[in-house]
Amino acid sequence: MTDRCAWCGTDPLYTAYHDLEWGVPSHDDRHLFEMLVLEGAQAGLSWITILRKRENYRRAFDGFNAERMARYGESDRARLLADAGIVRNRLKIDAAIANARAMLSVRERFGSLDALLWRFVEDSPSAAPPRSLAEIPAQTPVSQAMSRELKRLGFRFVGPTVCYAFMQAVGMVNDHVAECFRQREIHDAHGARAS
Repeated sequence: MTDRCAWCGTDPLYTAYHDLEWGVPSHDDRHLFEMLVLEGAQAGLSWITILRKRENYRRAFDGFNAERMARYGESDRARLLADAGIVRNRLKIDAAIANARAMLSVRERFGSLDALLWRFVEDSPSAAPPRSLAEIPAQTPVSQAMSRELKRLGFRFVGPTVCYAFMQAVGMVNDHVAECFRQREIHDAHGARAS
């Protein structure tokens, strides 16, 4: 049997996410934006809930096309609030739209969302493999700094805990536990700096 991080259990969707995506460094702006929105949508819920709705989110939010989302008006808000395929929370929907507008501003100012976000980890994933899930923090000084900066730039639902979950998801940190087969694979494929 494959040794995995215990958090993903045995659900095939969850194990595929763990095995193929979680912790893999991403520099694709669309993917980074998608994960930032989804991590914000997850606040107060379980990640598997959002993962099961992910395709619905992609459909509802035009494939996380920030240019299209930034133009959403009241009819789009009403459409999203009526969409049972996503989390129908007005604050989270409004945050996704505000985040699209902030994303466009970030592109103008920094060139890309990637350029802004990865500077928080000096453009290299950090890794000190946790021995157990208990060693993995909910937030760090880096996620706190990222949260402050994103809020300053107009992003919403980007608290330090959301930012740390985002950092884990997009490979800014490699928090696969030491005995998980993905810890070494990701480290070997993408390198890491000492954290």
